[in-house]
Amino acid sequence: MSGDIERTAAKRMPVHGVATPRAPDHGAATRGAATRVALLDAAKEVFITSGFAEAGVTDVVRRAEASVGSLYHHFSGKADLYLTLFEEFQQRQTQRTRDAVQAARAAGETDPMPQFLAGARAYLEGCLNERELAALFLQGDAPPGFEVTMRDRLRQWARRTAALFEHEDALVVVVTGALAAVVQEVTLSEDPAAARRIAEEALALIGGIRRL
Repeated sequence: MSGDIERTAAKRMPVHGVATPRAPDHGAATRGAATRVALLDAAKEVFITSGFAEAGVTDVVRRAEASVGSLYHHFSGKADLYLTLFEEFQQRQTQRTRDAVQAARAAGETDPMPQFLAGARAYLEGCLNERELAALFLQGDAPPGFEVTMRDRLRQWARRTAALFEHEDALVVVVTGALAAVVQEVTLSEDPAAARRIAEEALALIGGIRRL
C-alpha cells in the first residue's frame, strides 16, 4: 500500500527540469476580445463620421481608449478594420436572410419567389437597422480594391439565389440586379419611412417579374 502512495505522490510532483504546463489565461483572452470589439466599434464611428480616407489610426485608438500596439495586435491597419466591419456586417446579413427563408419554408411556403422575397425583405431590414454602417460601404470611400470584394459578395449572393431558382438563370440575373439597386436606394435614403415604403413597393414589383 505504501508503494501505491509513493507512486501517486510521484505523479503529482513536478519532475525536476521539466516545466509544468500553465493553465490557459482565460482572463487575457476575454480582455483581448473586449479590446477587439472596442476597436471595431470605435472604427465604425470614426469611419461614419470622417470617412475612410480622412480617418486615422490614432482617431480609432483614442475613441476606443486603447493603444496603437493593441490595434496592430488585432488588425493589420486601417483597411483591415474597414474590411472586418464589412465582413461582420455581411455575416449578420447572411444570417438574417437565411433565417427568413427558413422561416418561410417552415411556414409551408414552397414557391421560391416568396422565399426569395422573405430573404430580400430581411436583408433590406438589416440595411435599415444598420443604415449608417450599410451606407458607409456604398459611398465609394473605401480601401483600394474594395470594389473587388463587393463584386465577390454579389457573386456569392447570386449563387445563393440561384439555389432557390433552379434552371432559371435569366430570372436570377434580373432579381439580383433589381434588388442590388433597391439596396442602394434604400440604404442611402435620408428618410427611413420613405425607404421602407420604397422597399415594399420594389419587392412587390420584383415578386411580379416571374409572371411577366
